[in-house]
Amino acid sequence: MTVTEYPHLGETLHSFTCPNGLTVKIVPRPGFQKKLAYFITDFGSVHQDFRLEGQEYHMPAGIAHFLEHKMFELPDRDVTGEFAELGANVNAFTSYDMTAYYFSCSQNFEENLRLLLEFVSTPYFPAESVQREMGIIDQEIGMNEDAPDSRIFDSLMECLYEKHNIRLPILGSRESIRQITPELLHLCHRAFYNPGNMVLCVVGDVDSQQVIHIAREVLGNERRPVGEKLPAQPEPVTAVCGLVRQQMEVAMPTFQLAFKCEPVGKGAGAVRQEIAADLAAEALFGESSRLYLRLYEQGLIDSSFGGGFETVDSCAMLTCGGDSDDPEAVRDAILAEAALILEQGMEDSDFLRMKRSAMGRRIRDLDSFDSTCFRVCAYHLGGFDYFAFPEIYAEITKNEVLAFLSRVVKKERCALSVMDPCDKKEEI
Repeated sequence: MTVTEYPHLGETLHSFTCPNGLTVKIVPRPGFQKKLAYFITDFGSVHQDFRLEGQEYHMPAGIAHFLEHKMFELPDRDVTGEFAELGANVNAFTSYDMTAYYFSCSQNFEENLRLLLEFVSTPYFPAESVQREMGIIDQEIGMNEDAPDSRIFDSLMECLYEKHNIRLPILGSRESIRQITPELLHLCHRAFYNPGNMVLCVVGDVDSQQVIHIAREVLGNERRPVGEKLPAQPEPVTAVCGLVRQQMEVAMPTFQLAFKCEPVGKGAGAVRQEIAADLAAEALFGESSRLYLRLYEQGLIDSSFGGGFETVDSCAMLTCGGDSDDPEAVRDAILAEAALILEQGMEDSDFLRMKRSAMGRRIRDLDSFDSTCFRVCAYHLGGFDYFAFPEIYAEITKNEVLAFLSRVVKKERCALSVMDPCDKKEEI
């Protein structure tokens, strides 16, 4: 086990790689009653195409989310009920590029950890249960179709991307989930719910050696072949279309806007690009920016407005959104403000203040067990030690931020998705 100290953050990280390939990360928090464990697989909704043991496979959209639902089922057992009896809260989520299972508790930690590792590593997909799950997920898809925010974002991805699987909703479609079979679920579980493709992260006052012992005892030591994700097809940097408008029963127009970015890759260089992009978002339309204040005073945005930089496996985007009576005017103002910043430059004092503020927010996030656990896992999958982020902030320059704005904030890279009230004329 490797122990790394981060004195400037007051953090310690215990790291271990099991013989089966599982990465274990433990963040000790002595004296705290709460304990949190995340068990994450590097498999999300965009990973539909992969190779396993020399054969290529192409999965239906939504299979990663479907698999997440089914993992909570064991023969003649109520997994959620067992966690409740042990005093734990358990949950899971599927994102575009990962699936996470996690619990929090203040007692019976070791029993809860065993249960987490057991149910996630045990495939059980009887045909009648899979068929029944289709109806449940069909209803969830219907709820998403009735949710303005989900509709706006899904349409934005279709407007922004031409080929990438991010164009497809995480839940899939009613048609795609009906192509999912027990055999396909077993295949995805074998390919990706494999210790060599997973991370276990624990935050709390725990015995690190005992965490590792339990992981090895439950998951075994055998190393197995992992699915090889097929690379995403190359994407043009331009958006597919600039604007999509829809109608629903909403009180006022609401929107999401995105500028298409090049993929950031992995490692410290990728994190450096991410931080530069986050700072560019703050300079352009963050709450302390002059544009935010002007748009707010003009009534073009309200407190719902916000944004930042988002990365997904093989794609990235600068996004913002909220409620507005004139989303197109907000888009045009952002484009104009970016040009003005590039023309006038940025004061060194303003850049330093912004950089310190952004790093301060990251440091404060370490107070959250959930945020810490998630970020340690997510950044590990991205090839970076999360607690090294202060070094990147110290090195980042104003010119990197300006270069990002110059390269990315252009009309041809921009897509705008708007949801109008039903009394407005719909146009695409």
